[in-house]
Amino acid sequence: MSNIVDIIIPSPGESISSVYIAQWMKQVGEAIAEGETLLEIDSDKASLEVPSPSAGVITELLFGEGDEVDVGAVIARVDASGAAASAAPAAAAPAPAAAPASSAGGKSGPAARQAAKELGVDIAAVSGSGRDGRILRADVEAAAKTSAPAAAPAPAPAPAPAAAVDTGALEERVRMTPLRRTIARRLVEAQQTAAMLTTFNEVDLTNVKAIRKKYQERFVKKHGLKLGFMSFFVKAAIEALKEYPAVNSQIDGNEIIYKRYYNIGVAVSTPKGLMVPVIRNADRLSFSGIEKEIGNLAGKARDGKLAPADFQGGTFTISNGGVFGSLMSTPILNPPQVGILGMHTIQERPVGVNGQIMLRPMMYLAMSYDHRIIDGREAVSFLVRIKQLVEDPERMLIEI
Repeated sequence: MSNIVDIIIPSPGESISSVYIAQWMKQVGEAIAEGETLLEIDSDKASLEVPSPSAGVITELLFGEGDEVDVGAVIARVDASGAAASAAPAAAAPAPAAAPASSAGGKSGPAARQAAKELGVDIAAVSGSGRDGRILRADVEAAAKTSAPAAAPAPAPAPAPAAAVDTGALEERVRMTPLRRTIARRLVEAQQTAAMLTTFNEVDLTNVKAIRKKYQERFVKKHGLKLGFMSFFVKAAIEALKEYPAVNSQIDGNEIIYKRYYNIGVAVSTPKGLMVPVIRNADRLSFSGIEKEIGNLAGKARDGKLAPADFQGGTFTISNGGVFGSLMSTPILNPPQVGILGMHTIQERPVGVNGQIMLRPMMYLAMSYDHRIIDGREAVSFLVRIKQLVEDPERMLIEI
C-alpha cells in the first residue's frame, strides 16, 4: 500500500511569492533518502536546495526546469512505502524547459552551462566535482584554463553579391535564467511602484586614503584583513540614517514604518547576477567587524552559498559600481527600502581647495530615494551628511 508524500516549495524569504525550478537532482522512479536534495530553486534573492522530507521513490515531478512556481505549491510526490512508480517517467513529468546536459562526470546546472557557452568549453568533456558527479561552474572554469583553445571553424563561403544577408546566422537566442527573469521583473516593479528620484554629490577621499595608508599595516596585523573604503561609507550612512530617519523607513499601505535598527545591504556581483546580502545590526559593529562581515558575505556569494537569511531585513542599501569602473550612475531602489547609496570609481580631479586648484581623489555619489516619503531637502541633506563624515572621518569616531 502506497504512502504518498507531497513535496512543496518552501519560502526562501520575506516578500517572495514565487520561485523558479533551477534543476531536478532526482528523476521519476529513482530512490531518495530523507533529507537528500531533490531539487534546486532560484529566487531573486538566493538559490536554495530543497530536501525530501521522506525517504522513498519519486513518483511524480509536476514541473519542469525553468518553470515559475508559487511558494507552497506541490511540485513532486514521493512514495514513502518505497514502491516503484508504475507510470513511465516520461509521462509523469512535463518536459523540462532546459534539460541538464549529460557528461561522463554527471549533470550540469544552468550556471555551468552558461559558463561553458561563454568560455567555449565542451561541457560533455568536463568532469563534475559536485554531488553525484554534478558539473559546477568552477569545473567549467578549471577546464577552460587547462584546455587548448579550439580550432577556429572554416570560414563560410562569401554570399553572392545579390543575396540577402541571413541575420539569423548572426544572432543567438538564449533563454534567460530563472534568477535573471526574477531580477528583471523586480527592477521594473521598483520603478513602477515608487516615485524614484536621484540626487548627486561628490566626496574628497584624501583623509580616508591617508588613514588607510597610516594604519593599514597595523590593521591587517591585528584583524587579518585590509581596511577598505566600504566600511567608512557604511559607518557614515548609519550616522546619516540616525539623523534622517525617513531614509531608514518603508511604506506599508497608508502607514510609514520608521526602523530604529540598521541592517545595511551591500550589493555584490555573483556568477548568477547582482545580489544584496545584508550586514545585520551594522550600527553595533566596529570598522573591523564591518570589514569581516563584508568579506564573509562576498565569499559566500562567490561560492553560491548565500542563504535566504542573508538577504532578510535590510533597511538601506549601498551599491559600489566603482569596482567595475563606473564614474556615475543612478542606482535603483531595493523595495521595500526607500533609499540606496551609489558609490563610484575614485578619480583624481582638479578641485578648488582654500583658493588653490589641487588634484584630489574624488568620487561621485548618487542617492536614489522614494519621493513619496522622502522630500528633496531630506535626500540632499542626507547625502551632504555622508559627504561631511567621509571627508572628515574623525567625526564618526567622536560622533559629531
